[in-house]
Amino acid sequence: MIRKNQAFLNRVNIILDMLLVIISYLFASWLRLDFFDGHGDNMAAVSSKTILLAVAYSLVLFLLLSLLGFYNTTRTRRLIWKVRTIFLGVTVSILIASTFLFVFRLVDFSRGVLLVFYLATLFLLTGKYAFMRLVLRRFRGKGYNLKHVVVIGTGSLARQYKNDIEAEPELGFHIKGFIGNQNLLRENETWLGSFADLDEPLSSPDISEVVIALDPEEYSRLWQIIPACERNGVKYSVIPFYNDIIPSNPTIETIGRSKLINMRTNRLENVGWAILKRGFDITASALGLVLLSPLLLAIAVGVKCSGPGPVLFRQKRVGYQRKEFEMLKFRSMRVNEEEDTAWTQNEDPRRTKIGAVLRKTSLDELPQLINVLKGDMSLVGPRPELPHFVEQFKETIPYYMVKHQVKPGMTGWAQINGYRGDTSIEKRVELDLWYIDNWSVWLDMRILFRTVFGGMTNREV
Repeated sequence: MIRKNQAFLNRVNIILDMLLVIISYLFASWLRLDFFDGHGDNMAAVSSKTILLAVAYSLVLFLLLSLLGFYNTTRTRRLIWKVRTIFLGVTVSILIASTFLFVFRLVDFSRGVLLVFYLATLFLLTGKYAFMRLVLRRFRGKGYNLKHVVVIGTGSLARQYKNDIEAEPELGFHIKGFIGNQNLLRENETWLGSFADLDEPLSSPDISEVVIALDPEEYSRLWQIIPACERNGVKYSVIPFYNDIIPSNPTIETIGRSKLINMRTNRLENVGWAILKRGFDITASALGLVLLSPLLLAIAVGVKCSGPGPVLFRQKRVGYQRKEFEMLKFRSMRVNEEEDTAWTQNEDPRRTKIGAVLRKTSLDELPQLINVLKGDMSLVGPRPELPHFVEQFKETIPYYMVKHQVKPGMTGWAQINGYRGDTSIEKRVELDLWYIDNWSVWLDMRILFRTVFGGMTNREV
């Protein structure tokens, strides 16, 4: 039933989006020209011509969203992804529309209407998809609008997939049964047949898709399973046996007949994204140094009066591509011989009085804005570590060195989630890798916001 109605529902969904765009224009025109100005003699006033322009704009927006994969029939996209994609699509399409109006010298078109139109379109489309997500969650929670999945495999990966599906019932997946070794199934799990009986269960019209979750020792059966799925015209996905080490966004390159899965790529390897992030770092760090200069001066005086030693503490850290650099901090401890090898503690006896306050509030980190401006660091990224500890951790903590594939940051995903200072290195690395795999401009903004509003205070006492 889902497969039969999906194409129709997709068309209805697109038409509704286009209607919301047209409604946004009508609202913008009324609000800006009639409600506030009390006249409708501007080109933006409602007419058959401007309605036609609104329809043309909605078609351009639909095309952009389609190119971004917004209307692909998948249930695994989170609401935050949809919101980001709507923002990108609407922003780009508005820029295209503004360029069109300028090129054709439609100078009497109200810029106020265009701004209200932009904001109203964002609000209505994001509101619609947030409402749809709530409605679908309720429906699927009651057993409606489910996708029936057959899992081929009965080992650990199949069990993991089952647990993941049960943990997110709002996605609307239901496991119809398992194909494989019946002896590995539990009492409440349905066995549909062995690997030798693929055609009968796969030919059922009730199947929405197949998930192939084989353990390493079963992989030779892929040459039997995939042709069976193709033969029966069923959509299938494969969970690789190296699932636990593959990143969220691997890339595939082809050399002849060989497909190379690049296991450690990230968006910051894209020159455009890297330039955007670096540009923001330069602008924000320079602005921060200027705006915070009175505070920096006051802290410097306080540090100088706290005891002998330099105002700035300089320490070698391991950064981007495993290169060492000199990281700056306000000195918060008395000069000691263990500063390059000792691990800081929550109640470190080496702290000065003002140093305790600086470390508690993370104000001792502010000189790293200079490191950001120089290019040694970024505002957001994994925190850099001492060479002494890097040598230890790379031997004892899996994937520890992967964090050096991006620039280290003043703050990061691990830090805003409570893993800073004397906390679990394993968990910190796990969160750092998640950040690298899922980097986006929006994620950086989110981390910076949470850092400024509540993420600077640590557990030190």
